[in-house]
Amino acid sequence: MPAALRILHILRAPTGGLFRHVRDLVRGQSEAGHAVGVICDSLSGGERADATLAELAPQCGLGVARSPMARLPGPGDVTAAFELARLCGGLRPDLLHGHGAKGGLYARLAGRRLGVKGLYTPHGGSLHYEWRQPQGALFLGAERLLRRLTDGFLFVCSHEKQAFERKVGLGAVPWRVVHNGLWPEEFTAIPPVAEATDLIFIGELRHLKGVADLLEAMALLKKTRSVTLTITGDGPDRAEFEAKACALGLDGVVRFTGALPARQAFGLGRLFVMPSHAESFPYVLLEAVAAGLPVIASRVGGIPEVLPAADMIPPRDSKALADAIAARLDNIQPDRAPAAGLRDRFAAEKMCADIVDFYRTLLARPSR
Repeated sequence: MPAALRILHILRAPTGGLFRHVRDLVRGQSEAGHAVGVICDSLSGGERADATLAELAPQCGLGVARSPMARLPGPGDVTAAFELARLCGGLRPDLLHGHGAKGGLYARLAGRRLGVKGLYTPHGGSLHYEWRQPQGALFLGAERLLRRLTDGFLFVCSHEKQAFERKVGLGAVPWRVVHNGLWPEEFTAIPPVAEATDLIFIGELRHLKGVADLLEAMALLKKTRSVTLTITGDGPDRAEFEAKACALGLDGVVRFTGALPARQAFGLGRLFVMPSHAESFPYVLLEAVAAGLPVIASRVGGIPEVLPAADMIPPRDSKALADAIAARLDNIQPDRAPAAGLRDRFAAEKMCADIVDFYRTLLARPSR
């Protein structure tokens, strides 16, 4: 039987889909007998992150540690990476798995300092930028420099791998695509509650998620029919979206609930909408399909790796979104059931096993 591994996952903000991915890896890897630990930013996430990390701690044989990590790159990153290397050193990890741009930076710098393999999963991050943008040139240039410190790339979808290859390049670094997955208990239909609206949006309230496009689509729909919407989530642009809903005359048909657990929110609507401008491989989309909701989503990122063409619309097109919503609402089936074949394609157990298999492949290779 292969020896158990000592694995440290490093990320900045313990929030969102990236954190969900890390939590799933901790669960699956610890259940498989590996010693797992998490290191993340001490300044992000608030009370909700504190509570989630406390729940995660019993599965973390290598513990949960928090250290300040700035959101944007700067000179302090080197000092922070050395501090992180000090934290890691006493735990004797076999490898460091960095998640997101900042987690990937620290994992690879600390890994090189400790002589330990350092892996990187981008989770979108820098890949949302282009070289022609000043910030993009900075972030993508840093990614290209860090490639020489990288022992392996893990991508959550083929789109992310292709974007990284185009913008940064893989060089001679080993890589693997492993899709996100869900646990058996998540493949259960969630019926709509009595006060459910026609539509449900779940996500961070910022422009990248296409909330403004959704509100404009609601205004178009209002001209010909009555459609209601629940917007679940929070974020930096929430006040702006609430003001826009008011300006468009959507009072009474759009409600903002704040952040809620996804499975609680799914019952608040009959049709799940995801009008994002950019995505990696969104967990909430998988969760919605597994909960039996019909879906309309933008054709971006890894979404085409989950949905058929009929369920997608072009991003940044409120007219196309309104038309798709109207057509789907006219044909919603009353009974919800998870999409056929989803469990076989996107199982969390398979995701965790495939990632550990990649770890072992890298550990058997000479260090870069």
